[in-house]
Amino acid sequence: MERVNGIGGYFLRAADPEAMTAWYRDVLGVDFGDHGLWQQPAGPTVMAMFGADTDYFGTRPENQDRQQTMLNFRVGDLDAMIAQLRVAGAEVAPETEDMDGIGRFGWVIDPEGNRIELWEPEEQG
Repeated sequence: MERVNGIGGYFLRAADPEAMTAWYRDVLGVDFGDHGLWQQPAGPTVMAMFGADTDYFGTRPENQDRQQTMLNFRVGDLDAMIAQLRVAGAEVAPETEDMDGIGRFGWVIDPEGNRIELWEPEEQG
């Protein structure tokens, strides 16, 4: 059986694509190249299904519909990333969550209301 071997892309609609690209680049540090190509460091990726009624992904403030997907970024230092986001004026959740054997999680809202999860994987070893 042929298998997928990673995430090939994540695409978002945006009212202002250039401003959103700048936010992801300047605030989160996503190093976009030509055509949005991002060479990211090797690391684990999680794919998990949630019930249709979950609030875990957040809600869209303009219509209160549940967000259908949530982007998760691996980070090396969650506390440093959260501090950086706050300095940039981003809307950051006040809480973080630790999951034994998995790592630490935090959340930020992008300029168009999408909740993004930040994950500092637990060191394996």
